[in-house]
Amino acid sequence: MAEPNLGPRLDLARFTPVNHLWPELVERLGLERSSRAVQQALDLQAMHGTAATLPLLLVETCGLALVPLEQLRLQTGLVGAGERLVLLLSQRSGCLQLLSSG
Repeated sequence: MAEPNLGPRLDLARFTPVNHLWPELVERLGLERSSRAVQQALDLQAMHGTAATLPLLLVETCGLALVPLEQLRLQTGLVGAGERLVLLLSQRSGCLQLLSSG
């Protein structure tokens, strides 16, 4: 049986891991709105995710998605172990940051 068409997959390998996306998001939106966006990502994970997924927050739009942890590990080498992790991703700058919000 063929795998269903899941649409284009995000290629995380083309993004550079950094530590500045969270401060930039806070500077742009303020701490309260940035924290609310991260909480919404965590809520998405709690409602629709599994132990094998990680919430992703697009920093330009505050869009949300779930990403397989295995994809993150294979494409970036980053290991998303633990709870309350959110992957921040900037398509504009080509950067990503694994944020622990605990």
